[in-house]
Amino acid sequence: MTNVEQNKALDLRFVNEVLNEHNLDVLPDLVAEDFVEQNPPPGQGPRREGLRQFLAQMFQAFPDLRWRVEEMVAEGDRVAALSTWEGSHRGAFFGVPPTGRSVSVEAWTIDRFRDGKLAESRIIMDVMGLMQQLGVVPSPASTEPAATVT
Repeated sequence: MTNVEQNKALDLRFVNEVLNEHNLDVLPDLVAEDFVEQNPPPGQGPRREGLRQFLAQMFQAFPDLRWRVEEMVAEGDRVAALSTWEGSHRGAFFGVPPTGRSVSVEAWTIDRFRDGKLAESRIIMDVMGLMQQLGVVPSPASTEPAATVT
């Protein structure tokens, strides 16, 4: 197995064991202690511990969270993926009290691996879409033409 294949397998293992099984105990096996999140979401602290704390909050807010990789490409020490995560909003998240609404959110990640562990990540998540689905931000007005009265 090449390094590129190993990195893709590690990325999928992170998705399956951490994000889908909500198993934070495997983080030391998969994530470097000096992990760097290039675009940290509000409230995420530094290093592996900051990632662990943020994911714990996310799993409390969305206890049925499921992450699905739609596309994945890799080159060298990097793996890029387009994913969708889904869940029911049952706890506070980004300061929004639980709404009970179900959400489906796109996320793009570029992960860098070092010595068989996730060392760096950059995530771009559709936060506006998430906030619209939670009802915090209004959805765009309909683009259909108004009905004509005769």
